[in-house]
Amino acid sequence: MITAQDALERLKQGNSEFVAGKPAKDTHLSLVERATLAKEQNPFAIILGCSDSRVPAEIVFNQGLGDLFVIRVAGNIVAPSQVGSVEFAAERYDAPLVVVLGHSHCGAIAATIDALRHPDQKPSSNLMSIVNRVRPSVEILMHTDLRHDLDKLCKYAVRANVQASVNQLRHGSAVLEQLIEKGELKVVGAEYSLETGKVEFFDI
Repeated sequence: MITAQDALERLKQGNSEFVAGKPAKDTHLSLVERATLAKEQNPFAIILGCSDSRVPAEIVFNQGLGDLFVIRVAGNIVAPSQVGSVEFAAERYDAPLVVVLGHSHCGAIAATIDALRHPDQKPSSNLMSIVNRVRPSVEILMHTDLRHDLDKLCKYAVRANVQASVNQLRHGSAVLEQLIEKGELKVVGAEYSLETGKVEFFDI
């Protein structure tokens, strides 16, 4: 079995290759390889990332079919369905690593800032369900001097939101808590830079 540290190093190596512009991993599988994948999967890491079209986890980490179990939702938020998806992959496939992947210039963060700054212009109830998950990470920062600099506010809010999701996964699921306590699972946060393509891991 691959360890969480091994999985982390594999992701770091893949991202370094992506940043350097090295050829992407070949996803043109043979008939035999595709048939094998159809029968089973064995992802080595779980990625909870944003739905942003510019942050596809498999490409960012230069991984192929079957390598990553990817959950994508605007703002990389944690709701019951996301927790259940992480539990499923961690238990079913013994994936030892969960990465909550935020990114620079996140639209969900910007939408939350807009909603807090203009409470009279609320988005749809469906979008508000995402905003309300992100809100605690942004709201506390809006009571600091960062409120005068939207770029910095967004930057710090991205990380605060990632950390909030990491904490929810670590402490909001009995299943995940047990796996973490037994040393079988690690949950970390990371941020992808749209400008450079580099993923910076933190809290590891």
